[in-house]
Amino acid sequence: MIIRKAKIEDAVKISEHLFLAMEGFLYEFIGMRNSKQAKKFLHYFVEKENNQYSYKNCFVAETDRGIEGTINIYDGAELDKLRKPIVKYISEHFNLHFKPENETQKGEHYIDSFGVDPKSQGRGIGTKMLHFIINRFNLNQQTLGLLVDDDNTKAEKLYLNLGFELVDTKVLTGKKMKHLQKKPTKDN
Repeated sequence: MIIRKAKIEDAVKISEHLFLAMEGFLYEFIGMRNSKQAKKFLHYFVEKENNQYSYKNCFVAETDRGIEGTINIYDGAELDKLRKPIVKYISEHFNLHFKPENETQKGEHYIDSFGVDPKSQGRGIGTKMLHFIINRFNLNQQTLGLLVDDDNTKAEKLYLNLGFELVDTKVLTGKKMKHLQKKPTKDN
């Protein structure tokens, strides 16, 4: 397996993986529970540059089976700039006033979304991708952050085992989330 920066030609798979992690949030974003519309919305932004869901902000895990996992990560200080085209699109295409809470901030690289193909889950791909991201950002002495559903104890346990620590709680589209961070260390 190789883990690499995503390319635009990976957009379909990236969209599928990110949808797995974001489905409920996407319905809130577009104001309807319609998977076809939500997937279309997400894919539109994955293919574009200069937004938080862009392929430019993704890493993919590729095996002989193809692309099996995706991590979407960006500098938290860039959130407002990266979110701006999404807010504008939602206003123009769904006629909604969209102002979600800030899920990240300056001082952390934020793992926004993370998904592994359902056929590939349970094979350690997600854990390997997280190790890759931790090592890559640790080399640059950068703090990683992410949100985990308050009731997703399995995912929370994985993150805690990888060295993430609870720093606070946040609310995102009305859902309570735990905000975890992994500070850089010398022995990662």
